[in-house]
Amino acid sequence: MVAIATSFSAAAAVAVARRSSPAHLQLVARRRLPFCTAASSSTVPPAAAAGFGWADALRVASEFGVGDESDLSGYFQKVDICNRGMGNKGEFVEFMVEDQVVGYIHKGFTEHLRDFHDVFTIVSGSNGKNSVEHVTLHSSLRTPEDRTIAIGDVIKGLGELIPGIRNELYPVTSSYGMPVYFSLERAAAPYFGIKAYGVHMNGYIEKHGEKSLWIGKRSDVKQTYPGMLDHLVAGGLPYGISCKENIIKECEEEAGIPRSMSTNATSVGAISYMDINGFRYKRDVLFCYDLRLPVDFVPNNEDGEVDSFRLIPVPHAANIIRRTDFFKPNCNLVIIDFLFRHGYINPDCNGYLKLLTSLRSGDCS
Repeated sequence: MVAIATSFSAAAAVAVARRSSPAHLQLVARRRLPFCTAASSSTVPPAAAAGFGWADALRVASEFGVGDESDLSGYFQKVDICNRGMGNKGEFVEFMVEDQVVGYIHKGFTEHLRDFHDVFTIVSGSNGKNSVEHVTLHSSLRTPEDRTIAIGDVIKGLGELIPGIRNELYPVTSSYGMPVYFSLERAAAPYFGIKAYGVHMNGYIEKHGEKSLWIGKRSDVKQTYPGMLDHLVAGGLPYGISCKENIIKECEEEAGIPRSMSTNATSVGAISYMDINGFRYKRDVLFCYDLRLPVDFVPNNEDGEVDSFRLIPVPHAANIIRRTDFFKPNCNLVIIDFLFRHGYINPDCNGYLKLLTSLRSGDCS
């Protein structure tokens, strides 16, 4: 395995050297502008969202008008935010491994992969225009381990073109539960259009017949969406761990919830969305969990990723979603799903079925 890693590292180094030539740098400069614009707009939260505090959120939360809860327009807006750019799907080509589609890559981004010809095979169409038909892996990469090492070296070689490296691997499959073809750096997932899975948990209490949600406010130094509101517990699903074990792990790290409590988290379904922004194609599926907590439980963050928590009545949390952009975008969808399942959104609301189905706008497989 060490020999394999060394050979691919050397190949990546050669490719980087070729890409340092003046001619190639000019080509990259021409390509980079739209790429970097897309990256910055998708990784940096809106300025308005980054500048609020709990006082602002709680003020909006308490402004509750009679009958106002039947207005679903604010929820539809949040669904739309997670499902942008569907008209641009034609700009992407299939990424195939072992004759299975595992992702989608922007035609412009494929130009950055051409130098890594010992890792990627870019197949052109037969229409005489040299257009890209699909991307696959070099035939010499036969095992998941070889592919993971080789593509990992490519991502290192691409440098700033893929910002926010997490050093966390996501499994690459055609759909959930299917064979894993290789593992990919989490930050690179949208650039290869792979399906990414995560777990999100609504932690709530019930007192005197009224339910309240524990809501977290992300640390101001978080790499993504700093300072925004979030679930009590949420996280991506990395390679080699089950959804339930991941929830238990995240419960302890993010909220100090002991295993004796977190094992009671109940799987309640999934939401999905597809978002295209520049060269990034997010195809996410989030497995949803509910956990009813003791009324005297107070969460405590253990990993430094959460600034603070607040216990907010469910109708007030719904107000924040409908009226602001304070929540991390995909959290909105999971809480809207909670509102359906717990009866806060009912069939008498105009647009009920349309909103319900929109929570699974992505490929939920």
